[in-house]
Amino acid sequence: MLAEVKTSGDIHNTRVLSLDSTGRILDWMSWQDTVGLYVRGVVAWTLGDTCLTIHGGMNRATGEQSLLRLHPIVASTGHARLTAFDPAPALTNVALFARDRMLCLYCGNHFHRGELTRDHVMPVSKGGRDIWANVVTACWSCNVKKGSRTPQQASMPLLAVPYRPSWVEHLILSNRNILADQMEFLVSHLPRDRRPH
Repeated sequence: MLAEVKTSGDIHNTRVLSLDSTGRILDWMSWQDTVGLYVRGVVAWTLGDTCLTIHGGMNRATGEQSLLRLHPIVASTGHARLTAFDPAPALTNVALFARDRMLCLYCGNHFHRGELTRDHVMPVSKGGRDIWANVVTACWSCNVKKGSRTPQQASMPLLAVPYRPSWVEHLILSNRNILADQMEFLVSHLPRDRRPH
């Protein structure tokens, strides 16, 4: 049982990047889940400098306090299923707005989350589907103006082409507190055409 948590980082905002033993990127983990891997002895290997130090209880026999140094990237034993290699990120408004960087893809203005909507490029009423490649972020005004028309019919050209983010892009977009070691690792796993120059 943890008696005290002392860290070298921000314990509430730090997430650990979880991999399988082959280096496949799985997801973000909380420090608690990471501690569980270390305690169960299923950490295959780690990358990066210690990001959190966890001080636990005292050992009765030795009088020493337990200590765990957590790394920002942790691979656990075992292999992920092949279908988990690049899973489709869930299409949520939070993920969509992050993909489009909180911009309305019609007027190009930046908005707060409550001022944005999900717009179907090909309207659902015309057979459009609720999939990554058919949705964009739109402000309320542009969404109402476009209505149930296509961008061409409404004379409202899109500023960017909608796309399904890769799992790695999704992980980057879903964490505001990515550590340098994690970002370097993730960027090296982005599709080649989407890596920063």
